[in-house]
Amino acid sequence: MEAYKHQVHYYETDKMGFVHHSNYIRWFEEARTYFFEVIGAPYTLTESYGIISPVLSVECSYKKSCYYGETVLIRVTLEKVDNVRFYVSYKVTSQDGDLRAEGRSSHCFLDRNGRVVSLRRARPELFSKLKEFEGVTV
Repeated sequence: MEAYKHQVHYYETDKMGFVHHSNYIRWFEEARTYFFEVIGAPYTLTESYGIISPVLSVECSYKKSCYYGETVLIRVTLEKVDNVRFYVSYKVTSQDGDLRAEGRSSHCFLDRNGRVVSLRRARPELFSKLKEFEGVTV
């Protein structure tokens, strides 16, 4: 499975000429969405079941700047899945493997009314699919 590729857009840069820090969090979301599509568990499927997965926390450690026109690779690892939460890590690199940033996010499973959902009980087939890819990096 291939890492998510993102070409840095001009509007993502700041006055200093490199990518503004807030954009890395957006890239994490793009890459996470891609990851779930690749493994056959897209957000559209989860949401069709009435289950959403909001972000509980997100962090990013910036190593080196990214610049306009550059293509970066974002590797996503589904670190852990339990009944009501999942954890994802991210590595942003240049195409030649130079580490630019790394981060982590945590998410929970909720119904449309904001109540916590046990994915194992509500959708065991989806829970099994996610557990199958626990520890996998795309």
